[in-house]
Amino acid sequence: MPLVAIPELINRARTSGYAIGYFESWSIDSLQGVIDAAELSRSPVIIGFNGEFLSRPDRKATEQLSLYGALGRAAATSASVPCGFIFNECPDDSWVRQAVTAGFNLVMPVPADGEPELAYTERVSAITDYAHVRKVAVEAEIGKLPFGGDEQLGSEATDPQRAAAFVAATNVDLLAVSVGNVHVLLHGRRSLDISRLRVLRDTVSTPFVLHGGTGIDEESLKDCIGLGVVKVNYGTVLKQHYLEAVRRSFGSADPNPHHLLGYGGESDVMVAGRLAVRDSVLAKMEILGCVGRA
Repeated sequence: MPLVAIPELINRARTSGYAIGYFESWSIDSLQGVIDAAELSRSPVIIGFNGEFLSRPDRKATEQLSLYGALGRAAATSASVPCGFIFNECPDDSWVRQAVTAGFNLVMPVPADGEPELAYTERVSAITDYAHVRKVAVEAEIGKLPFGGDEQLGSEATDPQRAAAFVAATNVDLLAVSVGNVHVLLHGRRSLDISRLRVLRDTVSTPFVLHGGTGIDEESLKDCIGLGVVKVNYGTVLKQHYLEAVRRSFGSADPNPHHLLGYGGESDVMVAGRLAVRDSVLAKMEILGCVGRA
């Protein structure tokens, strides 16, 4: 089916009391794994790619965003469940604006390193104006998540009053918040600051997003859904499971390279990665309460 407008997806989730997962992809097999899980569980889903990664100037090969846009739209069109499509977490506005016209229906500009909040607010406001005219939604963030569990790396919990002012100034559709969630937590789980989330919900009406879904404990996730959280992002756990499966497949003694790449059988590393992503996504969808909501 065609891409579903982000406000429509979010309003359905809010009204029915579940959250939608954004499951980040990096290749066609990882994207297929996400779609497989959504279709098997009859769940709405947000697919997409990481804008910061794709736009990095030190990449060894230049990426064509139009290719990623076409791939995501084709995946959504082929799916039998409602899909949104995000260009996630990009500090480069030229790439964000390109994503608006490349097929994505949700974009997320993030602050550049050291960028003052006022400058970020002005940037986001301009991008929101540009995107909304083209029927593309915008997500942005207030507060900064710790990285990898290190609470000392400039993390900052979301302040409710600043969040309210930011939303009023920018008119964003979704607000990513920092309430104890952690980016790229490789081991263990963390609970969320539910009391802060309650204050945020009482102060800001815009729907909330949690990045760092990999590291959030299950009970906290269930508690936060009734407090304005409508979207939860996953990336780290998908790549962890993908790599584990691919490494096992490379242990095959089969000398035929076609059996290992592209053949589609048990030895195919792309199939192994796809199935690993599928199973990981299925487990997270159960927690978010979106199973059967397509």
